[in-house]
Amino acid sequence: VENGIAFNCDGALVRKFLGALKFKLTSAQQGVFEEILHDMRRPHPMNRLLQGDVGCGKTVIAVMAMLTAAECGYQAALMAPTEILAGQHYINIHKMIEDTGLNICLMTGSKNILRGEREALRCDIESGKINIVIGTHALIQEGVEFKNLGLAIIDEQHRFGVMQRALLRKKALNPDILVMTATPIPRTLSMTLYGDLDCSVIDELPPGRRTVITRLFNAGQKEYIYRAIAEETKKGRQVYVVYPVIDETEKTNLKSAIIGKEALEKIFPKLRIELIHGRLKPQERENIMALFKKGEIDVLASTTVIEVGVDVPNAAMMLIVHAERFGLSQLHQLRGRVGRGGSQSYCFLLAYEPAGEDARRRLDIMVKSSDGFKIAEEDLNIRGPGEFFGTRQAGMPDLKIANIIRDARLLDTARKEAFALIDKDAELNSFPELKKGLEMFWKGKIELFKTS
Repeated sequence: VENGIAFNCDGALVRKFLGALKFKLTSAQQGVFEEILHDMRRPHPMNRLLQGDVGCGKTVIAVMAMLTAAECGYQAALMAPTEILAGQHYINIHKMIEDTGLNICLMTGSKNILRGEREALRCDIESGKINIVIGTHALIQEGVEFKNLGLAIIDEQHRFGVMQRALLRKKALNPDILVMTATPIPRTLSMTLYGDLDCSVIDELPPGRRTVITRLFNAGQKEYIYRAIAEETKKGRQVYVVYPVIDETEKTNLKSAIIGKEALEKIFPKLRIELIHGRLKPQERENIMALFKKGEIDVLASTTVIEVGVDVPNAAMMLIVHAERFGLSQLHQLRGRVGRGGSQSYCFLLAYEPAGEDARRRLDIMVKSSDGFKIAEEDLNIRGPGEFFGTRQAGMPDLKIANIIRDARLLDTARKEAFALIDKDAELNSFPELKKGLEMFWKGKIELFKTS
């Protein structure tokens, strides 16, 4: 077992932070933080996966872990997949910790940062003047050096390649690693893919969070949808309308975001309607999201670029056009963009024919359930494990006979046996053939395995 950092401080910063919060942690959050703290106090590197559905309060837990590292004299870094999400984390976390006396900075690849400013930031990180660094993949670029990085947190883990995660890990000598995801991973798969990671789950939403009401509509029911959008905007609320493609092509007859925005402007001439998609420059996208967040846009027509992490509490309705064309986890992630304020929120799924059998199953589970883990299990059942992850991830086994879903109990037993075997004989000296087989299988992958 590798040597790591034992974070043994008395928790004064975390107590101060909790005292200033305007809400109490849920019992699930408290339990998960205790698991993380237990890992951080041990003299071996933490490797923990934190799963929690959209809006369950993972960021607060991440902040508490970072404060623990900072109090013990170490730096902490949080890496997010997009500039929008990194910027949002920076604003939220900066507000949360401004009374602690710690220095926090934002490090992204944005062209808006002058070269001199970027150099000054790098110097402050290298000298240890900065305690907490929030950033994008810019954190793992050459030239960004930490004085004593003790904790690395990776948000929206499935967005980063395994290589990128390994690079962040290399910025320090065996730092503690916390991987966070709002894409629930079925337990059967997490045992296989993340068998080396300890798993924590926040399975409780904060009190007062209302479930988003999800309804399914067909093309003949558009009038009702338009009336509902008009009602919501009259109340001062904002609406997302999500499309599967940016513009229409001859190959598909899918409704597109560009044409959709023009149609919405004709239907709602008095509303402020804007368009956001992946072909816009990152800065343009950020400006549009900032206007939406400020309440200066009523209806935002978009593609799935809004899927990850954008927090607009006043957005209370989402319409997903061609819902039959979206994957289940994508639909669930999109739905998580609404329902973040106090008012009742709605997600309308507009499906067009012909929709296949699998599409119907996806839409049915969306209407019936808001539980991300239930949805993930159903998604796995519909698609099977190979398809579930799209491109095959490093370490995803090619199973000839076994079936991850059907053989879940056997898998659990095998995992326990493997850990028991390693406890008794870490070098596998008593099992030379097994050792040889493992070395062949994991050749060149060991470094990746350390970061999942």
